[in-house]
Amino acid sequence: MSFKSALSLALATVLWLGGCATRVPSVPSLPDGDDPAAAVLEGREIGRGLASWYGEPFHGRRTASGEIFDMNELTAAHKTLPFGTRLRVRNPVTGQEVLVRVNDRGPHVGGRIIDLSRAAAEQIGLIQSGVARIVLLRD
Repeated sequence: MSFKSALSLALATVLWLGGCATRVPSVPSLPDGDDPAAAVLEGREIGRGLASWYGEPFHGRRTASGEIFDMNELTAAHKTLPFGTRLRVRNPVTGQEVLVRVNDRGPHVGGRIIDLSRAAAEQIGLIQSGVARIVLLRD
């Protein structure tokens, strides 16, 4: 085998093995001491993404589940989770959490994974920004 062939084979082997390696993402610890990696390992984490909130224009109107929307209750809209599902929504920056019940469908804006009622958004510091990165946990 020539030197060039041996070098090509060695390079191909290194690239192939490097492609098989897995990278474990670093997960920052939260201010309340809860370890988010533990939540993933326990199967509690449902997802991560952007959350927004809704209130006034929908207050008093019927939700997709048939109940009347009350922006002062701890509820949420999710695209696929069954109505009545209880979720813990965590703001990983502040560590603030809120327990919500899915009673509506949404969000209807691309790139978001959950819409919170005004009361729920207040509990995790979402009112001012309107949108924030959150972690969804099965309660």
